[in-house]
Amino acid sequence: MNINYQTINNLKVSIELLRFVNDELLHNTNISPKKFWSGFDQCIEELSLKNKDLLKIREDLQKKIDDWHFQKKGNKIDIVEYKKFLKDIGYLKDEGSDFKIETENVDVEIAKIAGPQLVVPIMNARYALNAANARWVSLYDSLYGTNIIESEEGGSERYDPNRGQEVIKYVREFFDKYIPIDGTSWKNIAGLKVIDQNLIILKDDYEYKLKDTGKFIGHRGDANKPEAIILKNNGLHFEIIINPRAFSAAHDIAGISDVIAESAISTICDNEDSVAAVDAEDKVICYRNWLGLMKGDLKIQFEKNGKNLERKLNPDRSYISRDGKGLKLHGRSLLLIRNVGHLMTNPSILLKDGSEVPEGIMDAFITSAAALHDLKKNRNSRTGSIYIVKPKMHGPDECAFTDLIFSKVEKVLELKPNTIKVGLMDEERRTSANLKECIRALSKRIVFQNTGFLDRTGDEMHTSMEAGPMIKKGDMKSSKWIQAYENNNVDLGLKCGFSGKAQIGKGMWAAPDEMKKMLDEKIGHLKAGANCAWVPSPTAASLHALHYHQIDVFELQKKLISRSPAKLDDLLTIPIADRPNWSVDEINSEISNSAQTLLGYVVRWIDQGVGCSKVPDITNTFLMEDRATLRISSQHIANWLHHGITTKIQVTEIMKQMAKVVDKQNEGDKDYVKMSDNFEKSIAFKAACDLIFKGKEQPSGYTEPLLHINRLEKKATQN
Repeated sequence: MNINYQTINNLKVSIELLRFVNDELLHNTNISPKKFWSGFDQCIEELSLKNKDLLKIREDLQKKIDDWHFQKKGNKIDIVEYKKFLKDIGYLKDEGSDFKIETENVDVEIAKIAGPQLVVPIMNARYALNAANARWVSLYDSLYGTNIIESEEGGSERYDPNRGQEVIKYVREFFDKYIPIDGTSWKNIAGLKVIDQNLIILKDDYEYKLKDTGKFIGHRGDANKPEAIILKNNGLHFEIIINPRAFSAAHDIAGISDVIAESAISTICDNEDSVAAVDAEDKVICYRNWLGLMKGDLKIQFEKNGKNLERKLNPDRSYISRDGKGLKLHGRSLLLIRNVGHLMTNPSILLKDGSEVPEGIMDAFITSAAALHDLKKNRNSRTGSIYIVKPKMHGPDECAFTDLIFSKVEKVLELKPNTIKVGLMDEERRTSANLKECIRALSKRIVFQNTGFLDRTGDEMHTSMEAGPMIKKGDMKSSKWIQAYENNNVDLGLKCGFSGKAQIGKGMWAAPDEMKKMLDEKIGHLKAGANCAWVPSPTAASLHALHYHQIDVFELQKKLISRSPAKLDDLLTIPIADRPNWSVDEINSEISNSAQTLLGYVVRWIDQGVGCSKVPDITNTFLMEDRATLRISSQHIANWLHHGITTKIQVTEIMKQMAKVVDKQNEGDKDYVKMSDNFEKSIAFKAACDLIFKGKEQPSGYTEPLLHINRLEKKATQN
């Protein structure tokens, strides 16, 4: 692609990015464009050289591991010998003495409140606004619109009164369990009012109070005829909305029209796995949306059902406290920004040697500069912090490098040390095997660590590619290493003092239409000790929030801290299949499943620039897909190819068959271009095949390099 650049100091900056930074990003800040670019220029040479050195270490370690497994081929791995080898080459680091994290000025949403965490592609302004506003979501709407409530009108747009009554019944029964009334039930209550700082519940001409009166914290409107009642349980709020004139209150004698659940306590605005940003044009879209959120003025106009609508950030929610004071509850989710990792470069800026800027370093400077606007108003962070999630770091040295990057950014932007906080993604094998030392390297900044099953599995397979054929994808979740990995993340987080200071997180619920199943299963993340877990939508956030009313995670963490820690031996147990004797049908079925998922995601990424989408799997079940899914699918097929479980001819044929399936699944999309019309000319099909057939040689098994190359090629043809 042709990009117009302007020379600034030793840099060549794309005109589009330069205009955005100078005219929008830095406007009304105390950092001038001259200071910003001069500071960036002074830092970038040192940082980019260090970045290259760390990536070279990754390559060298991988080659040594490949050679070791190749020499041991046919022999069972001796874990003692294996650990010694990993330590000798520097893959495993010596573990230091115990310590506690020292992070300061952390917002309560991260430190003190356990709840759902949304992840949203920052490239889509409407989705980003929806996510930011998902701090408060209608529980009635979430229940009515999902498969949790079963009725004949479940998929109809026509209102079903019986379904509505089932929603009300569900909420009242939930309240009976977790916010009970002393002496009666929430069912068929006649009214609510506030007398002498207490919530009075009217039923059958009697007056009742809550069993725990402290769970009532305030109201809106007249005390004798309130418009809303605010309840609090395990740190999370409910608002009971009272409006007898509302359609939804027609059959409710108490006049309750809705129950609003405090839902997405925090949101990760994603610049990485869920976006397709490959050049300055794309990056500016992402940066501009983040800037709008930090300034508080992001708006979007759109049409829905023939109506012109506008979406903007919600205000705070005002109420009258028990003692008659006017107070507010924060109206929006606490926003974090995920930068890209250390691997990728971007053509938005060229360095003096002509090479592309490391994208993660560019992200750090620009997303932090955007947050300067929030630091003036404290609209997002009330403690004056900037929250950056850093993915795909390999081991303590790379974590220390992130700390160095943020320190440089703070100096250029004239911020106090450790203003920038870091979220550590525990999704690479070398990080989880050295997690304690990774935390130590970030101990003054760290506010969260989160497991990512899909990326972690992709790295597991790529690191041990030469060890043997991997077990089936579906068997990974029950393998020894994954249990140790998930437990280790919690164990070390608690040991290092995260509880009450930082988040210990768990991964995404990937099936946005399967909310009943989510309610049944995702409570397991809380039982495992996580005080936040990822959800794909505001609806999922409101429903997952119910789990945090059922379990006080901070109390549970006090018990978990004394359990036996996960074993490193288990964590390093490689999930290879012992004498696999799969049938041809089994092999084809496994490859077909991965190929269909891979193609369904890649075709939208390459052809339409969609980085995260709800993609139907081979059974037509819709799943939220991003690059992590792609990594595990491509690496799994690449591994089976490498060990002769399948052949290139066999995989190519399956890919063509699955391309036709994906084409059929997308036939309702007017912008979709069929892959099967011409496999040779389809850039998307070629990219998907490359991810498999070139998968072994991709750095750490990442998909980004090939995706970016092919997306740029596709954009060139579209332009």
